[in-house]
Amino acid sequence: MLEIRRLNIQDADFPAQFETWLSSSQMYEEDVHRTVEEIIEAVRFRGDEAILEFTRHHDHVSVQRVKDLEVSGSQMQEALQNIGNEQRAALDAAASRIRCYADQQRIRSWSIKDEYGNTMGQRVTALQSVGVYVPGGTAAYPSSVLMNVIPAKVAGVEFICMAVPAPHGKLNPMVLAAGAIAEVDRVFTIGGAQAVAAFAYGTQTVPKVDKIVGPGNTYVSSAKRMLFGQVGIDMIAGPSEVLVICDESANPEWVAMDLFSQAEHDSHARAILIANQDVFLQSVLDHMTRLLGQLDRADTIAQSIKHCGAFIKVNSLSEAAELSNRIAPEHLALCVSEPDMLLKMIRNAGAVFLGHQAPEVFGDYCAGPNHVLPTAGTARYSSPLGVYDFQKRTSVVSCTREGAVKLGAIAAVLAHSEGLTAHAKSAEYRRKQ
Repeated sequence: MLEIRRLNIQDADFPAQFETWLSSSQMYEEDVHRTVEEIIEAVRFRGDEAILEFTRHHDHVSVQRVKDLEVSGSQMQEALQNIGNEQRAALDAAASRIRCYADQQRIRSWSIKDEYGNTMGQRVTALQSVGVYVPGGTAAYPSSVLMNVIPAKVAGVEFICMAVPAPHGKLNPMVLAAGAIAEVDRVFTIGGAQAVAAFAYGTQTVPKVDKIVGPGNTYVSSAKRMLFGQVGIDMIAGPSEVLVICDESANPEWVAMDLFSQAEHDSHARAILIANQDVFLQSVLDHMTRLLGQLDRADTIAQSIKHCGAFIKVNSLSEAAELSNRIAPEHLALCVSEPDMLLKMIRNAGAVFLGHQAPEVFGDYCAGPNHVLPTAGTARYSSPLGVYDFQKRTSVVSCTREGAVKLGAIAAVLAHSEGLTAHAKSAEYRRKQ
């Protein structure tokens, strides 16, 4: 029998239990912080030498030059040609849907004029360079290549460099094929915090970039957190999570597998089920117990469910929506008879999947919206990765002579009130022309 935390909103101590469980999602690891600090400093000051050292130690790959860790364009094209027809078709289809969705996200420049003929507006430009980190330790993620690179390409980013670890020199051909389809400019088989540091500072071989995107383990996330400011980042990604809200119309076996699809990521992934019937919760658990042995990553799933998962019993779907907004999940599946009605009550979620025919796994691969999403409650204030993350907005102002006189009068009064005389005089010069 699988072990999972059970909570009931009717219990007197539910608020305390819920808060304790909710706050346990992410723990700060001091030893990780210290290790990452050392890696960053080594890469910053020793460059390629440090990259070679960490690659030998962590990935068990020994080469003489960092250049030897670079994957050529011809190697990516070769991988694309050699994968099976079914895999090629799936990558092409997913890329097409991701690109179609991304095309709708572009922010465009605009300008307006006031009554004096002054022009004010916003100029939108793409970032010049981006580093994409693709995990490559316990699993390979060609989908992450597509999800991170394609929006950057749609935005108009000039140069995209990818880093993906290759433990023992082994690199998944689907990752390389995805890189070819997405048209990555350069690829290095470098992983961990050292890859993030290399992108942030640049080395003799690895180019410095303006922004780093892509998920990774706790060392990668810690490095991104420390280097933010030196380089732009997308977000600090925590363990993957899904919250499924169900009523009696849901299929308990489908729900069981939907929960497993997140729990199999790693033992810290969080799978949560909220329902308004005890009998339904028990049915899902029975199916989970029966199905677990059929899965390749059963041990990981069991650990995830035991330590991070939860079943929560509520009285109504409105209570479920209230709890969901407090959790602010990365993925939210509304497996109810009227999902559009329930959606109206949802404020905080990275991505929402409506109804029984739209499992979260479609979002992971091919629905179209990005699978890089805010985790650990950050959906309260942040959004999925998109084209807009690869665009900058610059304010633009121009003035007519009459407009400068009018604005000068306003600015001078406000500048004097702040005690900034030079500001005031700069404005007054335009009034006296």
